[in-house]
Amino acid sequence: MTTESDITPSAADRHHPMLKLALELGPLMIFFFANLRGQWLVERFPALAELGGPLFVATALFMAATVLSLVVSKIVLGHLPIMPFVSGIVVVIFGSLSIWLQNETFIKMKPTIVNTLFGVALLGGLAFGRSLLGYVFNAAFQLDAVGWRKLTIRWGVFFLFLAVLNEVVWRNFSDDSWVAFKVWGTMPITIIFTLAQMPLVLKHSINPETDGEK
Repeated sequence: MTTESDITPSAADRHHPMLKLALELGPLMIFFFANLRGQWLVERFPALAELGGPLFVATALFMAATVLSLVVSKIVLGHLPIMPFVSGIVVVIFGSLSIWLQNETFIKMKPTIVNTLFGVALLGGLAFGRSLLGYVFNAAFQLDAVGWRKLTIRWGVFFLFLAVLNEVVWRNFSDDSWVAFKVWGTMPITIIFTLAQMPLVLKHSINPETDGEK
């Protein structure tokens, strides 16, 4: 099985940019609208009532859409993007527990678990002298050692911030508010954070060919 960085475009990614975007955002959109129209879906498809309330129906459809998106990504794009792949595994495990035990806590904690996992992995790697972010992103751009270390620290802290933010939202707001935040809040925050890192990336970028000639 081949996994690749989310920001390292393969030839297939470049030829199917809209498909790649749809595969990444599609499951989240299905989760949002299934939760919003859960009762309507149960009325149209009575078998869904066996799953429980709207959030459980949305969770089941989210799981199915996530697995389908990974399968299509592997077949059409030729690889599995590493972050959606890891997230997909957690979705299936925690989503199944939520439905089986009829406990919404498991699916609500999924973003906390995933973001904590990424954050600890990145910061933990630095503790052993390795910038794991460099292994993932080095095909997209080249940075010096200081740049990789700074970027890794920032992303590690950011993932932990997202984990804490998810805990705050799901524990203090309604289910609908949490679902809306998961779909419409996390993505803009991540995009803004990513763009904010560009000055650091540009400052510490290196040109291997030029450096090799010196």
